[in-house]
Amino acid sequence: MAGSDQAAQHATEVLHQRRKVSLCPMKMAIGGVAVVATIGYFVLYTKKKPEASALDVAKVTAGVANPSNTHPRN
Repeated sequence: MAGSDQAAQHATEVLHQRRKVSLCPMKMAIGGVAVVATIGYFVLYTKKKPEASALDVAKVTAGVANPSNTHPRN
């Protein structure tokens, strides 16, 4: 039966419609880290104290803040 062969061939063609991913895994990993860092910055920025600046938030996000960046100014 030619009909069943055509149906089987058509079924396999439908399963292989996706193309191979053209992005390098390293680029995708770097992009993922950038997205996570951006989301983390904005989460910390929305929860910051009114006296903290955006630079203070960036230092805390990057992990380079010292106590003068995290305590209120007098």
